[in-house]
Amino acid sequence: MQASDYTGHVTPGGPPRHRSIDHGPTTVTVTKLSVGPMDNNCYVLTDVDAGTGLVIDAANDAERIIAVIGDVRITAIVTTHGHQDHWQALAEVARATDATVVHHRADAARIPITAGRTVDHGDTVTFGAARVDVRHTPGHTDGSICLVLPGTTSSATPAATHLFTGDTLFPGGPGRTQDGTQFDLIMRSLRERLFTLPDDTWVYPGHGDDTMLGRERGQLDQWQARGW
Repeated sequence: MQASDYTGHVTPGGPPRHRSIDHGPTTVTVTKLSVGPMDNNCYVLTDVDAGTGLVIDAANDAERIIAVIGDVRITAIVTTHGHQDHWQALAEVARATDATVVHHRADAARIPITAGRTVDHGDTVTFGAARVDVRHTPGHTDGSICLVLPGTTSSATPAATHLFTGDTLFPGGPGRTQDGTQFDLIMRSLRERLFTLPDDTWVYPGHGDDTMLGRERGQLDQWQARGW
């Protein structure tokens, strides 16, 4: 499925959506499905050539996630942050796949499944010949992370970057924060670590529909003025 056919809209219990992305030496398939009562987005990224993948936010409905994974060999399950609605299926999916559990150390106390690997800003998580780059974006929680799947620059028409934001960024604003200090922190994370990416970066949030950075960039000052 090409990007033009992919809307990024999924419904709780409904069918997953798929797209194929040119990622340098390989093609990556992104599968998005909505799981659980809070309409959490779970993503399965697959290096098509290697048959190897990773899961982003095993949030709920473990059986559905495992069914979507199918024969793909999952090497890592990355949790974007420690709120309970983002890891309800983590233990079961980890057992079924024998994948490494990955999250930021600052949220380790929130997640009752011990990480096989903790990551920080600038780290990478690989699956086959593909990779995602970790950006630490505190504010929603201290250990919130976003994941960047770089597009290829090897062709005459470079492919766009793809950004998985957890609850750090949604269409129309940042994720919820507890106070003004945390709000200022998440806004700094957005400005310094996400909106440094180009406008055609596709954004996959932790709940709801997708967006693009170019659609959101002009609202940054409005979000800041609106406050938490």
